[in-house]
Amino acid sequence: MHDQPDQLEPETLLREISDLEGRVGELRQAAGMPEPDLRATLDAALVELELAVTALRTIGTEPDTESAGSAAAENERRVLRTVFQDAPVPLFLLDRNGSVRRVNRHAAGMLGTSSGYVSGKQFTAFCDLATRAAVRSQLAAVVRTGRRRRVRVRFLGRERPVDAVVTLARVWIRGEPDPMVVAAAGSTGTPAEEPPGREEGPAQPAGAALKEVPRPARAPQAGQGDDEAVATIVHRMDVLATASELLLDEPVFNETVAVRRCARLLAAELADWAFIDLTGPNGGTTAAGTVPELRRQVVMGPADEYSREAIGMLEDLHPVPGTLPHTVFTTRQSALRPHVEELDLLGLCPDGHSVCAKIGVTSVLSVPVEDGDRCIGTITLAASGEYGQFDLMDLGVVQRLGRYLGLVIRAARLYRRRAEVADTLQAGLLPKTLPAIPGVSVAARYMTATHGSEVGGDFYDVFRTRDGWGLVLGDVCGKGEDAAAVTATARHCVRLASRWESGPGDVLRVVNEALLDEDRFVTAVLAGLDIRADGIAVQLATAGHPPAIVVRADGVIRSASRGGVPLGLFEDFEAGVDAIELHPGDTLFLYSDGLLEACDLQRQEFGQERVLETLAEYAGAPPEEMLAGVERTLLAFCDSDLRDDVSILALRVEIPTLA
Repeated sequence: MHDQPDQLEPETLLREISDLEGRVGELRQAAGMPEPDLRATLDAALVELELAVTALRTIGTEPDTESAGSAAAENERRVLRTVFQDAPVPLFLLDRNGSVRRVNRHAAGMLGTSSGYVSGKQFTAFCDLATRAAVRSQLAAVVRTGRRRRVRVRFLGRERPVDAVVTLARVWIRGEPDPMVVAAAGSTGTPAEEPPGREEGPAQPAGAALKEVPRPARAPQAGQGDDEAVATIVHRMDVLATASELLLDEPVFNETVAVRRCARLLAAELADWAFIDLTGPNGGTTAAGTVPELRRQVVMGPADEYSREAIGMLEDLHPVPGTLPHTVFTTRQSALRPHVEELDLLGLCPDGHSVCAKIGVTSVLSVPVEDGDRCIGTITLAASGEYGQFDLMDLGVVQRLGRYLGLVIRAARLYRRRAEVADTLQAGLLPKTLPAIPGVSVAARYMTATHGSEVGGDFYDVFRTRDGWGLVLGDVCGKGEDAAAVTATARHCVRLASRWESGPGDVLRVVNEALLDEDRFVTAVLAGLDIRADGIAVQLATAGHPPAIVVRADGVIRSASRGGVPLGLFEDFEAGVDAIELHPGDTLFLYSDGLLEACDLQRQEFGQERVLETLAEYAGAPPEEMLAGVERTLLAFCDSDLRDDVSILALRVEIPTLA
């Protein structure tokens, strides 16, 4: 082994300056991390200053042409080969750029991986983020000066981090144009922390005395060998089973709930950070063939104050081309990066720092979220190495979970679209506004069923008749588009027939004839209003519907007579009829059977008596306030769980006021 000549050629000097700029930038990022190792960063910064001074002093000096003899070079090679074959400590052979050329079996065992996997990767990819910048600077100093250096390193082992003191020494190898570095990992001098309850076993191999950081308790407490593999598999199966329960627990699929539950589970069981990014409702590729925008939906991370602040920033940091989530989305191919080498893998923060450096990420995996036809987003997990690195088993679990989530999102979006169509169709079956009737206040409310996305069969209307005004409230058997068609027919037929028929019973007879060819029957109550100076004369016709209720100004409540059969069943139709006089302050109340049949947790129905009691409570209130009171009482009774649609309509005769 011999020293590198100190003189620098112009091209070499430019390369040294470029490398120096990169390492200085990394030192800045290391100093800005949540828990920086300021002492190590300061030492590395002083080393960089030494290198800069040394490089400046060599400008213009003559090169030293002394070279090692062939015998010395061959001897050096034999020594190096012997070291790698027989040395009882973990050893790495690095090129001048920090890439691993070769590792011995103790080094691969310390990292929990194979020699072939380590070779070709950056040495710093196996170090935690807090020490990477310092290690790079020390490597550069060893290459440039030839002096040996010692640096504390936390290696990212397979199961847990391993603390070590690494000695860096420069070597020249024949046939190599540049010097290389041997990195030897030794004990920190602190006794290793043994997992609780671990039995004494055979002598540990050299290098095993390196300090290991215990894995957090939320990871599976595995034994060794087969027991460890079984424990890991069982834990992953538990994660999938829990995910299935969480995603399918909602009676009505909810995309937001599903996404947040999925992210929370993954952040708790498999990673430090979980990101879920999705496209809009259309998903996949747009009609023009362009890739739709991927938007961040949720970020889950640690609960400390620094992480909570980072989450707020990361939620607004949508994946852009070139980042791993965007690449996985466009290619629909999962990606596993057990040891992160490119810190901008997850993008850059607004301040220019990489996301990986900002949140301390050293291991990443990302999988597509597919709904069976197209890719609608990605799930990305990130870890700091405290739980070990992600492996193929982790990737397989998250891939399966990505498919589960994709199907739930597809169902949720389909349900939402059907609900929107149902709402639009339902709105078309009800009057947008109620007409103003002189001397009368009118109000109506429609409450949709909690479950299901199909259009209901309830309808109500207020309209002019041949002799005055009419009120109708009805309910079509069933739900869906077919029921909506019957609803529209019944409502508009009532309006039309009221233009030439004088009595509500005659109007319902015409409607019955129109509905005989339909496959569904309709219940309804129709009120004909004859407005007079001292009140209103009401003619009622009922077709198998709950009877109208009259709430007197003094609080007395009366139900109108029942009668009639539903519309659309028999040619020989006869409505149940009744006549009522309404005076100032009196209220006429119409309702559908959904009000009576709403149930509480014990499956008891709301029933007629509760309807009458609630109306008595609001006897003197305006119609709008009365209906609001009925709605509040009903929803409190059934815990907001309506099994059927509910329609209510109230008409109140105003009390004349003195001018």
